[in-house]
Amino acid sequence: MANKLLIRAFDVGLGDCIYCRIPAARSVDGHSEDFHMLIDCGTWSGISHIKTALDHLFEILPDADNGRKRLDLVVATHEHKDHITGFDPALFARFRIGAIWMNTAMDPKHPQAKKTQALHSFAAQAMRSVAGLNLALSPELEQLVDLYSISNDGAVTALREGLPRANGIKARYVHAGMSNADLGLALTGATIRVLGPEKDIDHFYLGKEADANLKAVADVTTAAGGKARGKAAGAAQPPVPKNISTADFRTLRSRMLSSAFAFAELSGKVTNNTSVVLLIEWKKKRLLFVGDAEWEEKFSKTKANGAWNVMWHQRKSQLNRPVDFLKVGHHGSVNATPWNDREDGEKTEPAKILDAILPLPAAGQGPRAAAVVSTERGRYETIPRAALLAELGKRVASTKMYQAAFARKNVAMTSIEKFATFEKTWIGKAQPYRTDFEHLLGGPGFIDIEIEA
Repeated sequence: MANKLLIRAFDVGLGDCIYCRIPAARSVDGHSEDFHMLIDCGTWSGISHIKTALDHLFEILPDADNGRKRLDLVVATHEHKDHITGFDPALFARFRIGAIWMNTAMDPKHPQAKKTQALHSFAAQAMRSVAGLNLALSPELEQLVDLYSISNDGAVTALREGLPRANGIKARYVHAGMSNADLGLALTGATIRVLGPEKDIDHFYLGKEADANLKAVADVTTAAGGKARGKAAGAAQPPVPKNISTADFRTLRSRMLSSAFAFAELSGKVTNNTSVVLLIEWKKKRLLFVGDAEWEEKFSKTKANGAWNVMWHQRKSQLNRPVDFLKVGHHGSVNATPWNDREDGEKTEPAKILDAILPLPAAGQGPRAAAVVSTERGRYETIPRAALLAELGKRVASTKMYQAAFARKNVAMTSIEKFATFEKTWIGKAQPYRTDFEHLLGGPGFIDIEIEA
């Protein structure tokens, strides 16, 4: 309904493409209009998913000019394929975009992200070299290599240059402490606050480990015989040096590959932790969109930190209250929504965060918050973590008993990817709405959450 705030999570397989309509939040010539925003547009599961979502988005948005539809704000939370691969100027030519936000770690000129960007650059070059070797890799390592594909560079360039140029605007790099007003975006009756990442990327998300990591990068590239830059050096099998035995060279090469994967994994973790985290406040309602922010057991002043821990210590006054909506982070991954997964039951910092934003309801009362998870089982063993989703199911009202839903639709449990290993124990418990299960149940291609004032 027009007087309700709408969140629509499109089913794009493994990825995020989330539309949000804030009622009457845009003031134009003395009258109010709805405000329309899109948070991320990416997938691992094929561009056809994105095209379907954007076709639907085109149908529901208001007219702009020259046959285009109006999209007031686009947010790219971080530069992973499953969040930005759809930002192709050709796909967005029919939309008039009013503003584009990206995290400040994506700003190539940001002085407090130089070490992070150096690590990311090395990881990308190393993974492209690995791709050129045509090695037989596990699905997890193949995914890690694909994370740094050249196609991802095109999406970043589109966000920085192509889409802003096509819409006559300048992309903005955002960090914690900013709000829509600071970024020149006026709203009526609503505020969009940025809770993450902090401006000092290298300090909070790499810490003092940065220098050691980057020294190790130099050591690895030196061992490889040069600098890892330019085109993929591994397109052909490297010759065996004459001053080393074949066996020793293979051992060295294996260690180099292990180091390259380790750096890529670290860089991917930092990229997740520098996700744009948005808190939308509307009519006393609080909605939290967290990208792929991760958590650690505790905050450290000197080491690499999880985004949730940083927010808890730097933005606690804004985070330490119940929310009315949570976009479940990182597709339901074990490392993305803070919770207490310790077997000894110790009350950890992540558990305190979860209790603050999604407290368990008091006896005799039901939960009031809503949540949705855009997910797909199959690529990662930790995505989604069904035990986590069952825990969230105790804390939110927007849930479904999927075992019963599958039975009503006569959908066999065998249609669920890796059911026996990862879903069987939890399928009988209430879980937040999941795009993967709604797809199997023949859903419309999206999940709607409506928030009433």
